[in-house]
Amino acid sequence: MNTSTIHPVILCGGSGTRLWPLSRKALPKQFAPLIGNKSLLQLTLERLASLNQTVTCIASEDHRFLVREAMDNAQTQGRQVLEPVPRNTTAAMAAAALLAAPDDLLLFAPADHHIPDATRFAATVRSGVQAALAGRIVTFGVAPSFPSTAYGYIEAAELTGHGTSRQVARFVEKPTAAVAESLILHGGYVWNAGIFLVQARTLIAALRMHAADILLACERATAAVSADGSFLRLDREAFEACRSDSIDYAVLEKHTDIAVVRFEGVWSDVGSWNAVAQLHASDGAGNRLSGMGRVLHSHNTFVHAPHRPVVALGTEDLIIVDTPDAVLVAGVGFAEQVPEVVRMLTGEGKAEATQHRRVVRPWGAYDSVDIGDRFQVKRLTVKPGAKLSLQMHHHRAEHWIVVKGMARATRGSEVVLVRENESIYLPSGTVHRLENPGKTMLEVIEVQTGGYLGEDDIVRFDDSYGRDTAEAEPSTLQSATDLSVSA
Repeated sequence: MNTSTIHPVILCGGSGTRLWPLSRKALPKQFAPLIGNKSLLQLTLERLASLNQTVTCIASEDHRFLVREAMDNAQTQGRQVLEPVPRNTTAAMAAAALLAAPDDLLLFAPADHHIPDATRFAATVRSGVQAALAGRIVTFGVAPSFPSTAYGYIEAAELTGHGTSRQVARFVEKPTAAVAESLILHGGYVWNAGIFLVQARTLIAALRMHAADILLACERATAAVSADGSFLRLDREAFEACRSDSIDYAVLEKHTDIAVVRFEGVWSDVGSWNAVAQLHASDGAGNRLSGMGRVLHSHNTFVHAPHRPVVALGTEDLIIVDTPDAVLVAGVGFAEQVPEVVRMLTGEGKAEATQHRRVVRPWGAYDSVDIGDRFQVKRLTVKPGAKLSLQMHHHRAEHWIVVKGMARATRGSEVVLVRENESIYLPSGTVHRLENPGKTMLEVIEVQTGGYLGEDDIVRFDDSYGRDTAEAEPSTLQSATDLSVSA
């Protein structure tokens, strides 16, 4: 075995409230199209491709299809380890280490960071290999550009004798502004990027020393893992019993044999809309624009408008974020308070707090276009060779209009081909299925009519993706008062 081969493990957890309305619980920021119409996860997969074309993603069961879509878009191979419940970074890293070979050199990287210089990043990671093979946990610190209070800090001590890595003297939690300024003036400190390079056996030994209970729970969860194609599902009962803790608190702040390698490139954890704004070029008045955003007589205004023209006129110190179903207008000084908006909307029962119009499914995606009295309209996109479940509805009829590609439609006992600009009507009570037999994306407008259009009006007979028959099928449109969807 080549023990210097780096095996990337991407940590895909996250709740998705800090970048609302683009990022939501059903679509956290790592999955949202944020930079160049690519998600941060896709950019992370592309960045790690120079280290290894095969990756492991640790993700929530609820987000498995989003991860699969990002991997497909990045043309990356690998597997997904699915967590039945969130249990923070220590459990995720423990599970990955237990599922790896003892000598595997694992690179743990968050899915939601932006590092534009992939070449420099890969070179920095490789410079930590020698220390990792010597039995150290190697962490990567970012050269600080200002006294940030949003990041933790690492104090670097003497050289370890293994390349450019230095021994970690101590970790400093997110400091006050005064403390952050003193750390910068003192020198020798870097921002904690939350990226680690370590052999599986080294991490397991550290866990056994400092977080034995978490390791034991993960040993039980991985011992009973079940395989489903590229998905590996951890045992629910064992993983639910695991304590939730971050790797910083559970291990790193207690461990002694830790090295740090300094990264000199641009890095952001994209933790607020102010951070997103900084990723875009500024004009002479401090305005930053994304997509179709425009400004006039404005200063220090950020406009994120990927779908339609949004114009800020005479504004100052504002953040404007436009999505198809929700808009955020905030003062730049309130960017860190966006989660309060999500809590307020959640308390009011607003579906837009957690759900997007567009929802990814294993066969493609659907977008809720319109909802009214006794009707709903959706745009379905079905991948080549994919098909929806065989199903039936008691209270609604459906009308499929093919706008791109060719569909194979099952209607009762007949199977017909529906070509572009053609349609097919499905009366209520009819067993039906939609398939894409072609080699290009199929696009269908689905019009539903009936007295009841609720989520629970579905009987599923067969599914190609191993989903439980109790799961909500995306071709069933939610009622106007209940827009919640399952994965």
